Amino acid sequence: MKSLRNVSVLVLALVMMAVALPVFAGGQQGGAGDTPYIAVVSKGEQHDFWQQVKKGANAAADQYGVDITFEGPASESDVQDQVEMLNNAMAKNPVAIALAALDTNSVMDQLSQTLSKGIPVIGFDSGVPNAPKGSIYANASTDNYNAAGLAAEKMFSVIKSDIEAATAANPVKIVVMNQDAAGESLLSRGRGFRDTMVKLIAEKSSLSMNDIKVMGNPAYVDSSNPTGGNKVMIEMVVPASASATDSAAAATAVLNKVADDSVLGIFCSNEATVKGLLAATNDGADLPAKYAGLVVIGFDAGEGQKNAVRNQYFLGSITQDPYQIGFKAVELAFKAYKGEPVMDVDTGAKFYDKTNMDNDDIKGLLYD
Repeated sequence: MKSLRNVSVLVLALVMMAVALPVFAGGQQGGAGDTPYIAVVSKGEQHDFWQQVKKGANAAADQYGVDITFEGPASESDVQDQVEMLNNAMAKNPVAIALAALDTNSVMDQLSQTLSKGIPVIGFDSGVPNAPKGSIYANASTDNYNAAGLAAEKMFSVIKSDIEAATAANPVKIVVMNQDAAGESLLSRGRGFRDTMVKLIAEKSSLSMNDIKVMGNPAYVDSSNPTGGNKVMIEMVVPASASATDSAAAATAVLNKVADDSVLGIFCSNEATVKGLLAATNDGADLPAKYAGLVVIGFDAGEGQKNAVRNQYFLGSITQDPYQIGFKAVELAFKAYKGEPVMDVDTGAKFYDKTNMDNDDIKGLLYD
């Protein structure tokens, strides 16, 4: 009788385990609060570029089965707002963070915390330059220096003869418009265009390094740059702020000098400066009418910029792959959380103009 009772107890215990185990397993795999959470803190959401980054981030979240939040301040000048967004995201205990810092110095405490807690941080777009050693596991970004160098090559091929005709009495100017002098992506683009143009003039024209003067915003003028020339001026311009109003005002100021300074070309290093120039030129329509021969190259896409390229108001533009930037940022964050090795990813850039913007390898990168 005792033996039969023991058997009954054993059977009952096995039945209870059989019922309990699936419930336990189900809770670990998909129950509320068990899905890994990755915080994506961007430099903004206001431009079409960031909306494409967000789409890519969401696609990676779906593929890897993680929850994400995607936040960015209203303006890329709102550094403190981004700091608060990062604080709020960290309070939700993310397994990893993807961050495009507006100002690394403003998030040093947060980066020290993530480092001490072992929370992987992935930089994207401009990344997190000069972050504490070991806090940034990898970056998903365009090689902005080389991308802007490509713009310089395209512009030089058109204005080379005008450059060679420059004299001390009749100098020429090339303008580089940069949204600010803080973000690493913009600094890299401005410097990439500047350095490539200087090299092309010195090596591919009849002029020398001594004929060139790099001038303008100090953040874009290095000690190694030529600053004593009097034939070709390369002016690095930064608006008073990143606002649309200040970008348009800076563009207007440059345009007002086109005739007097013999400005041959303008490179706008991001969507904000492009929009500023378009706002100052009736969406670009004034460029051929009032500034004939002025060569303009933009960066990124957006409806207005695409129209300017298609109408040949712009020579062309450089496109990144914002979708891949967002996708790779979340992918790298997920892999870092899982303990997999990660490394920097160059998400690529291409030059587009009227002749190739509808090609299969380009059109998918051109957002509205």
